[in-house]
Amino acid sequence: MSKKVPPTIQAIILDMDGVITDSARLHAKAWKQMFDEYLEKVQGKNFDPLDIGKDYKRYIDGVSRHDGVRAFLESRQIALTEGNPEDDPEVDSIVGLGKRKNNIFLDLMETEGVEVFPDTLEMVKKWKKEGIKLAVISASRNCRRILEAADMLRWFDIRIDGEIAREQQIPGKPAPDVFIKAMEDLNADLDRTLIIEDAIAGIKAGKKGGFPVVVGVARNGEDEALRNAGADIVVHELTELENIMETLKKPRETATLPHALESFQDIITDIEGKRPVLFFDYDGTLTPIVEDPNAAELAPDRKKIIQQLSDQFTIAIISGRGLADLKSKVGLQRLIYAGSHGFEISGPNGLEMQYEPGKEILPILDEVESKLKKRVEAIDGCEVERKKYAIAVHYRQVEAGKVAEVENAVEEVLDGQQRLKIGKGKKILELKPDLDWHKGHALNWLLNELDLAAAQNHPIFIGDDITDEDALKALKGTGILVGSHGQKTYADYRLKDTGEVYGFLEELGNWDKGNS
Repeated sequence: MSKKVPPTIQAIILDMDGVITDSARLHAKAWKQMFDEYLEKVQGKNFDPLDIGKDYKRYIDGVSRHDGVRAFLESRQIALTEGNPEDDPEVDSIVGLGKRKNNIFLDLMETEGVEVFPDTLEMVKKWKKEGIKLAVISASRNCRRILEAADMLRWFDIRIDGEIAREQQIPGKPAPDVFIKAMEDLNADLDRTLIIEDAIAGIKAGKKGGFPVVVGVARNGEDEALRNAGADIVVHELTELENIMETLKKPRETATLPHALESFQDIITDIEGKRPVLFFDYDGTLTPIVEDPNAAELAPDRKKIIQQLSDQFTIAIISGRGLADLKSKVGLQRLIYAGSHGFEISGPNGLEMQYEPGKEILPILDEVESKLKKRVEAIDGCEVERKKYAIAVHYRQVEAGKVAEVENAVEEVLDGQQRLKIGKGKKILELKPDLDWHKGHALNWLLNELDLAAAQNHPIFIGDDITDEDALKALKGTGILVGSHGQKTYADYRLKDTGEVYGFLEELGNWDKGNS
């Protein structure tokens, strides 16, 4: 059986200095002060000072304190005794210089303070809300003190810093051990863990550890250096990773997907104690595709299954059908309905939403609908269906040789019309507002509006058509494709037909009852 592609990032490991806090600036300043004073002492007034832009990044950033002392002194061809843990900061040894630098750093932190990068705080809050596990790593032995001073320690599940690394004898970067330790302590999988680093040594460590994606943070324009070190993605602020889940998802051939019923236990494992939230398409998912769209009725026994599940789970149906049509077809009170691909939403407890930018295009749709009906009225079997925020042109009953004529008619009517776009589905063309709003946006809007945070809930989306790929791609949960639409899919699992959909739903309902 094909291995399931992880649907979400399970854990994120962030370096502290330069990624979470601006303490890297203080570290660099402290290193420069310490080394410049030492170099002047041993080399005189004509010493070669530490260059923060060049030397700090190359020899010191991201590695342990003692490794930083050694690497920089070697670059200046200076040999110095290692010393011992009891050495005072005044002692000219590796240990002594390390302590000297640390004292300078603590003084700077006291006088100048440490600030959190606002973009990092924003994304950390977002990721925690989504239920992603977070770890902070640092070569600094002052990591805990810095994070407490910045009020950031509380956001992280795991901390692996210089003190812990020394106690547990964890090799420092560019060895990958600190990342691997953090991943293991988070109980996360390697192929579902993201690394975020700003240091070259950290980028190399993440790649050496086999992590699927290592993000480089170039706050000061180090893009090329981070890419050369192996960064898969380079950003200047963490908010650029807003849609990182979508970025990392890759579509696959339907035939390679594991079967959802055969892999039911894997899906339950993914849920990990959270509450499932169910999202469905309608045509082709809850009802079979039929020649006449008006005849796509929900069978009584299947309606009963959905009604019973609505006692257990939050359920939403997101369909290309108009809202009124969708509600009349299903006819269940406790469900949430999103019609016209999410442009209009209605649900219990007064839930109502219409995507405001779409309202401006309603007069254009009226005009295009009139033109289109006249243009295709002579094509037998072609049906133009007006929904509030879309126009569907059905050609399932059109002769194969006349399908091109339907397509030409739609393109002609749409020619020169900048505010509409064509969407394709199974034997259907849809004219929709050319706006950045689709089933995926509607799904996430509902999760936010209903406060169904992923920390406690696990969304499951089941759909069958090309338009459902928007939801499958945006989904931070489990996606299931019914049948095949002839293109690659962002789904995680597959089901053969609507019959198997209800088999899956019964399994899910029984599992939930057994765990209640």
